[in-house]
Amino acid sequence: MGIAIFNIYLVLLFLLVHFKIVPWNTFWKASPFIVALLLLFGLLIPMGWGAPQGAAIVVRNAVSIVPDVAGEVTDVPVTANVPLKAGDVLFKIDPQPYEAQVKAIDAQLKLSKTRLGQMTQLYERDSGRGFDVEQRQSEVDQLSGQLEGAQWNLDKTVVRAPADGYVTNLALRRGARVSNLPLSPVMAFIDTSSTIIGVEINQNDARYIEPGQEVEITFKFVPGHVYSGKVESVLQAIATGQAQTSGTAVAPRAIEAAPFLVRVKLDDADVASMLPAGASGTAAIYTGHLKPTHVVRRVILRQIAILNYVNPF
Repeated sequence: MGIAIFNIYLVLLFLLVHFKIVPWNTFWKASPFIVALLLLFGLLIPMGWGAPQGAAIVVRNAVSIVPDVAGEVTDVPVTANVPLKAGDVLFKIDPQPYEAQVKAIDAQLKLSKTRLGQMTQLYERDSGRGFDVEQRQSEVDQLSGQLEGAQWNLDKTVVRAPADGYVTNLALRRGARVSNLPLSPVMAFIDTSSTIIGVEINQNDARYIEPGQEVEITFKFVPGHVYSGKVESVLQAIATGQAQTSGTAVAPRAIEAAPFLVRVKLDDADVASMLPAGASGTAAIYTGHLKPTHVVRRVILRQIAILNYVNPF
């Protein structure tokens, strides 16, 4: 935008001199440099403070699906990249070993309850000991807990979607054997119930950003469109400022002014759910400072939106 304004001034200056409206003296010869300085210090630099701009990206939470029980996969009814609802079946594990465990514990529990009833009757008739009743009650309680655990394992042979979303990079097939080890996920599930949009803002431009401020974003995935939103939060930590526990002394390294991240929420929830994870674009945040620069930033953002039709970078 600054270049466009500067070029317009050069054209006007040429016309004014050509038609001899102004003399071609030292002042007018130096005027382009004066205008360039005024644009730089009077518009472009303040615009970075009052209406900062930065790269934006759409991020979604990914859940590594690890079954709670081990066994052979008997069915995988899902298809990769097809939307699912929370609770839909992802895959099933052979339930036979767990059904047998439930039946065995249930049979023991029934026997223990029968013995408990017998011991209770004898104790009530003063023909038995209270200790025997307590012992049988303890057995019933233990078996009841074991039955609940076995039933839980049986229920977990059907693995369900943890939220609305879809499975991606699906390689699991019927007949595969899965385990409940946390380092052995069998499926990647992309959670679409919420959309995270992050915007990178240079540190020297981020000091006026606050939650609730107006945001405009254009994405390369949908060129030519500008969407409105609001600032949700400014992340208070980035990786370069994180101290980690270590058994070694501090290792000196080059310090760089990495950009801060701002979390943004679009006003149109349908647009947010439509955007694929990894969709990138450009965002402008309109703070409460230097409001005259907001007009120029809006024009620049719409120019970027149009250029997204042909600019793949």
